[in-house]
Amino acid sequence: MPRNTKSTQSFHEYYSEWIELYKVGAVRDVTLQKYYMSLQRVLELAPRLKMKELDRRTYQKLLNDYARTHEKQTTMDFHHQLKGAILDAMDEGIIKKNPTRKIIIKGKDPREKKIKFLNQFEVQALLSNLNLKDEISWDWFILLVTKTGLRFSEALALTPNSFDFANQKLIVENTWNYKLSKGGFQPTKNSSSKRKIQLDWQTAMQFSQLIKDMDIDKPIFVTGRVFNSTINNRLKRLCLDAKIPVITIHSLRHTHASLLLFAGVSIASVARRLGHSSMTTTQETYLHIIHELENQDNDKIMRHLSTLL
Repeated sequence: MPRNTKSTQSFHEYYSEWIELYKVGAVRDVTLQKYYMSLQRVLELAPRLKMKELDRRTYQKLLNDYARTHEKQTTMDFHHQLKGAILDAMDEGIIKKNPTRKIIIKGKDPREKKIKFLNQFEVQALLSNLNLKDEISWDWFILLVTKTGLRFSEALALTPNSFDFANQKLIVENTWNYKLSKGGFQPTKNSSSKRKIQLDWQTAMQFSQLIKDMDIDKPIFVTGRVFNSTINNRLKRLCLDAKIPVITIHSLRHTHASLLLFAGVSIASVARRLGHSSMTTTQETYLHIIHELENQDNDKIMRHLSTLL
């Protein structure tokens, strides 16, 4: 399509073509779906917006319309989904100026945040309520996620081959696509997610007995279609029985990280254990904990300095 024709093309048409050209086959399916969702929002909010009409004013209006029904962080994510295509259009000469420059991100007041993690005493109460029999169950799944900080899909993909009992390590190499009815192995979220996680001796010993007669290449927890809600409902019942805040399976990952940070484990080590692509991700996710630890450190520093004369 000639450049002058491109300028009269609808923004949603250009964005759709851009996704097909640059994102299909280059990003994970879950990420690709986010681009398609953003495309759908553009279609709903600005179906007649032409590329030649795309300037700071029209782009700000698009973001404002989106922000009326979304929180600020979600609006920021939407903006980032669109920005790459817009900057490419500018490089192609379809638009002359960067419409995303000095943009203002708005959004609804955030909902009350659910509790993301348990403290050490609450974790102990939860684990003491687990029904850990001599065969694999979702209670064993909950224990393992609590002890390792695995993502839900990573834990589902574990096979007997994932356990290196000689070195007390758990090898994370795949995830399980539980959203498909037949399931199936798929790549990890990123290259950093491929990792070896040190296990405590007790957990290693327990699982060595649990999986010793299982097929070495098949997932130890998956016997059919798996639903996230099934495990979360079991976890909810355990939390209620233990009289602690109700959390989700993903919150157990946050719980694992927070316990390590409060125990004085370095951010770098926590990032590697969680499979984060950078320490920045860890710092941003657990900023509130890091601030609390910094305050504790400041108190220690002041107490120490006050003893020096």
